[in-house]
Amino acid sequence: MLQGILGRKLGMTQVFDDQGRWVGVTVIEAGPCPVTQVKTVKTDGYNAVQLGFAKRKRVTKAVAGHLAKSGVKDPVHYIREFRLHAEPTQKAGDSVTLKILDGIKKVDVIGITKGKGFQGVIKRWHKNCGPKTHGSMFQRMVGSASAAEDPGHIRPGTMRPGHMGMDRFTQKNLVIVKCDEARNLLLVRGAIPGPNGNFVIIEKSVNQHVPITLAPEKKDPKASKDPKKALAKVAAAK
Repeated sequence: MLQGILGRKLGMTQVFDDQGRWVGVTVIEAGPCPVTQVKTVKTDGYNAVQLGFAKRKRVTKAVAGHLAKSGVKDPVHYIREFRLHAEPTQKAGDSVTLKILDGIKKVDVIGITKGKGFQGVIKRWHKNCGPKTHGSMFQRMVGSASAAEDPGHIRPGTMRPGHMGMDRFTQKNLVIVKCDEARNLLLVRGAIPGPNGNFVIIEKSVNQHVPITLAPEKKDPKASKDPKKALAKVAAAK
């Protein structure tokens, strides 16, 4: 059974939860997603549903022919597929909306992280800075990378400066705060990878347990912090 949808990150905001507390949430525009292809074990060797998102005026001839074969009228830009254990019930040309997430409490959001460009070891790998005293000349340097004679070269996998960001990342177990099917908006608690406007894949989390957190007790600001004064007030009241 398909339990996922495609979307776009709109930004972050704050809302009130059921206990009256501020909660930081990310707003995602999720769906509607047309079904561009249905794969089964008989036809393709595995079960999957391919969805499309983000309407676009111009697409390549290959994508336009693929969408026309599926019966999708409006061309879409972002196309991804969801693998399934059983044969899918959707058909090519159907539309998938947020109703597909009914009854789901947690989701995993997959996206591309923000690109940071070429960065050093301190920002990229969280290395410590060198001494900042006068004349040290070793504040943000890489430092020793390998031995001179054996092995005589830098071992692969060492933490070196290089390109940072633009990686596929999965933010797991995000609690669904609100699901607005009328406006195709999904609010999840916490942050998701990528900048605003980034395309994301939303899937059902394996762990659906949501821990119950109680609201903190409100203390009376007029209450005395000194226990002796508090006892004296109680005795005077009697």
